[in-house]
Amino acid sequence: MSGDAAADLLSLERLVVVEKFGSADYDVLQPEVILSFHGLCLARADDEWFMGELDADGSLICWASYGSDLAEAIRGL
Repeated sequence: MSGDAAADLLSLERLVVVEKFGSADYDVLQPEVILSFHGLCLARADDEWFMGELDADGSLICWASYGSDLAEAIRGL
């Protein structure tokens, strides 16, 4: 759906967090799947897709939920 031929399924063996709005803190996510494409990642946790990018240490830092529909989350790129 992303149109990225290099899209990939990533290992869940990494820290995945989402930023808390208006705070320097993060919430830890327990994703069921992590997709990587176009230099960004989508992680599915709690029936929502969270957008983010990989940090240098391999952890995934997400900035927001893009909803429960994968196609809509991809269009949000």
